[in-house]
Amino acid sequence: MAMAGQRRGSDTKAEIRKVAIELFTAQGYEATSLREIAERLGITKAALYYHFSGKEDIVHSLFTEYRDALDSMVTWARQQPPGPDLHSRAVDRMVDLVTGDGLPAMRFALANPRIVRDIDTGRENAFERLTELFEVLSGPDASLEQELRLRSALLSVNIVLLAAQGLKASDEQIAAAARSIAHSLVPPAETPSEETRADDVPEV
Repeated sequence: MAMAGQRRGSDTKAEIRKVAIELFTAQGYEATSLREIAERLGITKAALYYHFSGKEDIVHSLFTEYRDALDSMVTWARQQPPGPDLHSRAVDRMVDLVTGDGLPAMRFALANPRIVRDIDTGRENAFERLTELFEVLSGPDASLEQELRLRSALLSVNIVLLAAQGLKASDEQIAAAARSIAHSLVPPAETPSEETRADDVPEV
């Protein structure tokens, strides 16, 4: 059992990734050394190598964590019964995902586009997961407008974060705006037509 004040392995790995991504974003991937990351954390370079084989491995772990979160969201969506609030709840989960674990990945990608392009971060797999999520949430009977509204609502979270770059706003303010904008795009819950309601009236 770890002693008080001693880092657990999982904590150290998370801290390494957090500090590394912050440095990669602030000063560039290529300009940041593993030694600098280790010194910022107060650990040895050997301790860093115990958790990651190099800078590229750190980047891979960041995007792998994001894809795992998408996997979890797809699993959640499959387990939900259809209902008028399903799409709204899905939007809330997407906002929490993107503004939480996904925000460092987005900021890193914006600051280091060439590295993201050159390193295999599994972008295709992430797109496949999003496509699966869209299909699960839309269902087979959705109209084109309903499907596009849902896709736009979920994707708008990333777009808002991208558009917010350079604005003087806190992460919390940006996340709140992203949530509001995404909810405004959610397909409205279907209501029975007048004809359907009339048909449902029992005969006397």
